[in-house]
Amino acid sequence: MPTILVTGSNGQLGSELQDLANSHPHYEFLFTTRKELDISQPEMIAQFFDNHKIDYCINCAAYTAVDKAESEKKSAQSINVTAVSNLAQSCKKQGTVLFHISTDYVYHSKQNFPYKEGDSINPKSVYAATKWEGEKLAYSENPLSIIIRTSWLYSSHGNNFMKTMLRLGKERESLNVVFDQIGTPTYAHDLAAAILKIVGQVEGADDKKALMGLYLYSNEGISTWYDFTKAIFAIKNINCKVTPIETSEYPTAAKRPPFSALNKAKIKSTFNLEIPHWQESLRKCLDKV
Repeated sequence: MPTILVTGSNGQLGSELQDLANSHPHYEFLFTTRKELDISQPEMIAQFFDNHKIDYCINCAAYTAVDKAESEKKSAQSINVTAVSNLAQSCKKQGTVLFHISTDYVYHSKQNFPYKEGDSINPKSVYAATKWEGEKLAYSENPLSIIIRTSWLYSSHGNNFMKTMLRLGKERESLNVVFDQIGTPTYAHDLAAAILKIVGQVEGADDKKALMGLYLYSNEGISTWYDFTKAIFAIKNINCKVTPIETSEYPTAAKRPPFSALNKAKIKSTFNLEIPHWQESLRKCLDKV
């Protein structure tokens, strides 16, 4: 029975993988938080791998406080870069396939059509730069790695934009929300399900190495943060006025990409994935909160 290690299992994606574990009894899951496995400590990782035979590692651990990262560069570097290198090295020693989750924030240009895997990287924040460094180290330290860049992740678990809007929409009569940043909300449950489907296909592949590399994943369709908020309020019947504003009217410590929609053609064709539209998935998620 293949063993799957999930790091950062108390976050959005890790929690969704826990929800799906019972429907995948053919895998043995090892769900770890920083308490059980601090991946910034190489000795701790090495000992953990010595004690377990791990076939797949899904790294959900990340420093994701985008604005805080501007003033906490060492913390972001430790989790998004150094820890990824540590994990990848242990994976390589054991022949473990590493799934590493990255971000659309590595893209930042005037492009106005969905990004593909080979498009130019231009990180404009500490968070984006550390995630980009982590990607490179994951693959260089362990060629048996699948890197997945995703966008605007949300879930019924953890803290995220959707849950913040639900709270603010009930507390306030009106909200100002940015309308000139374009991307795609991604339901963490859908990404978790896709990853487990990919694991199954890698497990059955004659040539696992051919499936390694970089992929992009988000839900289908595009949105703005304003449109996303309007959809949340419409589904939940929240009577809060939402006013669209420009990014310049809502300054933040870290720069956000003005456009970061992702082209999913590669991951869909390689792994035969069907990806739901973001509005369909949002309704499913909101049914849980």
